[in-house]
Amino acid sequence: MKKIAAVLSVLALMCACAPVLAEETAYEPLYTLTAPYGFKLGAPLSYDQTRNQKYLNLVKSHFNSITATNEMKAYSLLNLEATLARDDGMPGMNYAAADKMVKWAQENGVGVRGHVLVWDAYMTDWFFREDYDSNKPYADRETIKARTESYITQVITHFEEKFPGVVYCWDVVNEAVGDNQDEYASGDARHLRTVRGGSPNIFLERMGNNYVALSFLYAKNAVDALGADIKLYYNDYNAYFGDKAQAIRALIDSVNTFAHDKDGNARPLCDGMGMQGYIGGYGVQEGCLEDSHVDMIRKEILNYAAMGLEVQITEMAVRNFDITQADKHAEFYAKLFRMFMDLNGENGNPLKAVSIWGLTDTSAPKGNYVYKMNSPYGGLFDLKLNPKNAFEKVYETLKR
Repeated sequence: MKKIAAVLSVLALMCACAPVLAEETAYEPLYTLTAPYGFKLGAPLSYDQTRNQKYLNLVKSHFNSITATNEMKAYSLLNLEATLARDDGMPGMNYAAADKMVKWAQENGVGVRGHVLVWDAYMTDWFFREDYDSNKPYADRETIKARTESYITQVITHFEEKFPGVVYCWDVVNEAVGDNQDEYASGDARHLRTVRGGSPNIFLERMGNNYVALSFLYAKNAVDALGADIKLYYNDYNAYFGDKAQAIRALIDSVNTFAHDKDGNARPLCDGMGMQGYIGGYGVQEGCLEDSHVDMIRKEILNYAAMGLEVQITEMAVRNFDITQADKHAEFYAKLFRMFMDLNGENGNPLKAVSIWGLTDTSAPKGNYVYKMNSPYGGLFDLKLNPKNAFEKVYETLKR
């Protein structure tokens, strides 16, 4: 018996000294900690990640919102074969991948941000052609408007009818505001994007300079017809920098004064502003982890809220390209969440959700798009999905 007792004593000592794995650590779900402060907590999900059970477990443990990274965008849903098989000349879709992701969210009690209905980048060219044939000329403007209205209506209706209440908001239009003077027309207060990377904005060319407002009108009509509680958002990056923020506000104002009800009153079409939260240098450490960015984000959240808009941080990546700055990165993350908490407490809850795009560190090679966008050491979790010091700091801040 003494020998058995001694062995048990050694085993107990070994267990006490052994490192605790992330999945064995008792954390309260982060989303339950953000709830008292009035905002959801979101994570990204790709179709490939639906095959990664460890990642899915992480998401459903700590997040109550997901955003499909690509699978709900037009270029993913539009399907030429389904389009040509229709009798009404309107676009057809393949929802297989997106449905699987939204079904997972429904089964696990997670909401979905619909992302995104209209975006000029990577848009399918055949959508704009006569008879949907890339070898034919572009169709006329009224035809493109009709196709776009049909597409938006079909997509919103499909997800609401098949998964009622799961998709709680849609990014209706993405990144329609240019950054530099050569990307928008002189004198346009909205800075409506005319080109992206040298290529023309195809929606602007084929639908006209009110394509943003029209897209919101189509989406609003679809939501109203369904009687659904779905909020409609405009989404853009660099939305906390003064000049671009001012142009975004001008664009949203033009959207919300575009349509009128039967009594002649303005009919607001845009409910909210999606501020993509890529914070810091693009591919470089310079400009990362600067406290001034926290103040800038706070200021612009309040500016958008002053227009009567809800606000979400939609694609947040707190960039860090220097592994030696891990402690500073963790402290910055904590300051950011402290600001979110205080802002909602002091200003009537304008911030409705924070979706973290750079959720994990990345092993993408230097210079790669993902490396530059999310940064190698910017995650709350490491490459093995274990919580980092940044997670601990955020957790402690929310528990205060």
